[in-house]
Amino acid sequence: MNDFTFWWQHLPSQMNPVIFSVGSIAIRWYGTMYIVAFGLVYLLSRYRIATEKLPFDKTFPGDALTWAMGGVLIGGRVGYILFYGFDWFLQDPIGTLIPIHFGSGTCAFSGINGMSFHGGLIGVAIALWLFTRAHKVAFLKTVDLFIPALPLGYTFGRLGNFINGELYGRVTTSPIGMYFPGAPTVALRHPSQLYEAFFEGIVLFIILWSIRKKAPWPGYLSALYLIGYGTVRFFIEFFREPDPQLGFVFLNFSMGQVLCVMMIAVGFVILSASKQRAANADVAGGGQK
Repeated sequence: MNDFTFWWQHLPSQMNPVIFSVGSIAIRWYGTMYIVAFGLVYLLSRYRIATEKLPFDKTFPGDALTWAMGGVLIGGRVGYILFYGFDWFLQDPIGTLIPIHFGSGTCAFSGINGMSFHGGLIGVAIALWLFTRAHKVAFLKTVDLFIPALPLGYTFGRLGNFINGELYGRVTTSPIGMYFPGAPTVALRHPSQLYEAFFEGIVLFIILWSIRKKAPWPGYLSALYLIGYGTVRFFIEFFREPDPQLGFVFLNFSMGQVLCVMMIAVGFVILSASKQRAANADVAGGGQK
């Protein structure tokens, strides 16, 4: 084994999830990655408005993303409870929802462990739907504004998972594997967080960003994102360790794969429905787009 291979395989044990601490307050990489992700989506969306003559003013991305941030945090946590930790919720409903531990006359912040991507996505969709209803703007056009930038932001979320040493992959004999200190056994495992960061993040971003100006109708980019992410994530799940509290939920498929199949199906429904809606609007407008 050469020096690089040794460094690579033992990298997770060298990483500190905490950037720095001030007293009892710790600033962690994972939370910081969320801020970076939202910042990137905001800046790229502002860039689109400025350069592509989209029908939004320059304050629109910030207003909409404020709603989206609430949606991703609430949806991500609630989704995790429903999809991955419902038994824990039944045993301790308040403790599962409220990240504060009470005991011996004291209370302390215990942290929120567990966020679901699919739950966060549903939360963002609901938040943006409410936002567009309140501001009387088109829902699909609003979502399409942010969609091309979303995968790049998501890349940093997965990097946060990697630094935390969580959501690691299955055991492998490949030298690309790594030793994750939090894994139940000492064995090389696929760095599935990095696979997701690259394929669901960077690759999907390149595809969507490159075709953003060629989208033929509102909803096209959103549908393509759902289909693309769902497909890539479905196959990467074969390298990712299933959640220990669930294991395989249907045949040899994980909960993530089941949710991705649903995600792909919703993507095709939106693709078909939005295309038909655009065609109907074109006919009603006398063929003028």
